[in-house]
Amino acid sequence: MKRRLVVLLLGMTMFASLLTGCGKESQLARKVVAADGEGKTPKYVFLFIGDGMSYPQFQSASDYLGALEENDDILSGNKNLSFMDFEVAGSATTYDSTSFCPDSASTATSIASGHKTHSGVINMDESKSESYETIAEKLKEQKDYNVGIITSVNLNHATPAAFYAHQASRGSYYEIGQELIDSDFDYFAGGGLLLSTGKEEDQKDLYAIAEESGYTVADTKAEAEALAEGDKAIVIGEDLADADSISYEIDRAEDSLALKDYVKKGVEVMGTDKGFFMMVEGGKIDWACHANDAATAIGDTIALSDAVSEAVAFAQEHPEETLILVTGDHETGGLTIGYAGTQYDTFFDNVEKQKISYAKYDEDYVKGYREAAVPFEEAMKDVQELFGLTLPENKTAETDETLVLTDYEIEKLRAAYSRTLEGEKEEEPSQEEYLNYGGYEAFSVTVTHLINNKSGIGFTSYSHTGLPVAVFAQGTSANLFAGTYDNTEIYNKMATLLEVE
Repeated sequence: MKRRLVVLLLGMTMFASLLTGCGKESQLARKVVAADGEGKTPKYVFLFIGDGMSYPQFQSASDYLGALEENDDILSGNKNLSFMDFEVAGSATTYDSTSFCPDSASTATSIASGHKTHSGVINMDESKSESYETIAEKLKEQKDYNVGIITSVNLNHATPAAFYAHQASRGSYYEIGQELIDSDFDYFAGGGLLLSTGKEEDQKDLYAIAEESGYTVADTKAEAEALAEGDKAIVIGEDLADADSISYEIDRAEDSLALKDYVKKGVEVMGTDKGFFMMVEGGKIDWACHANDAATAIGDTIALSDAVSEAVAFAQEHPEETLILVTGDHETGGLTIGYAGTQYDTFFDNVEKQKISYAKYDEDYVKGYREAAVPFEEAMKDVQELFGLTLPENKTAETDETLVLTDYEIEKLRAAYSRTLEGEKEEEPSQEEYLNYGGYEAFSVTVTHLINNKSGIGFTSYSHTGLPVAVFAQGTSANLFAGTYDNTEIYNKMATLLEVE
């Protein structure tokens, strides 16, 4: 009986520790900080979030860069992205109160405020009655930090919103925009505000309200470059496409600002007199993976890495005061390095043959095919030029055999092209239609599926998955972020280090 009682008590204690895991982890965090010989609180904090970026996304980008450096068909290995060389690497689970395959609103809430909630909810509890204060808000109010929010998608989209907004629905774009302005944060940069005059287009323009509140709204490259230290600014990228977000890196014009440029300008605008917190989202990694466009996702993952390099350069000038964190909110698409059709082989250099994103291809080419009823063979000339995929009759002596289409692949492309020329999609697609095209343009997504597969890359979903995400840390008290933990602990560890309540 005594033994059974001991076992029962141990079981109850273990169960209780699971229920209070976040609190226990926070206590452990405080002990780690106290035990750290330096015991320093970072003055400058960079938090980079690759939306939809888990291990497969950054590893495929790394493998791609490595493949470009191969010589004489000898595998030379991968080439690490900037953050893959960080001194500390951890891992975080991503589930929310709804699912093991969570959304960006709930996962960003976990990172920003340390709480689980339902998918689609921003910084509110499951009952949608209690609001949560974010790490950015606390740093602004309690420690007078400057705060910068940067994203490659819309500034009132779920992930950036999770650092300043509190809404029962991530779709309340106008209300989120109002909270953006009310936050009084110092620097915003990214894609245009969605529904800036409300759902019915009958409300006061958010940009006008922002200017009345003291913000400089810069919507050209020249205006962005003219911003100086101390300016309170909202920078809207001038090279806008795909729902008013910043262009995918693969489509970005050479003279347009990249994500790294917005980071560099943010550091300049916020200055170093005060401490600052900067959240930077590579938001379109997620969008590209939803569409199963590996080349475009790789391009935006590398763009995020380049942005991290700007923070690393800053940290080299402030080595005792800077903490850099890089993580993801969830994985998107079920990306895999490996495909049944190539077995143990990968051909990552084939990714380089893709010159355009699925979104720009839809806009600049596919619309025209439909309107002019362009023959399949004519459309395939563009596919060969823009993606490298080649019909057998069009191959030349220089054509890479791994990019020549098989009869099976050609049949899939013809079926998809016919579906595209039909135009209107079904409101309720059949199972076959959804599995083949996922609600995207049939021809475009089939083209990207094929270039993915011929590179040795596969996707299992058009949605989010339940993979854990990496957490890379460099700088002041980075050791705290080692190990395996829940994504809410990213907030708890930051709050402990930054001494906010």
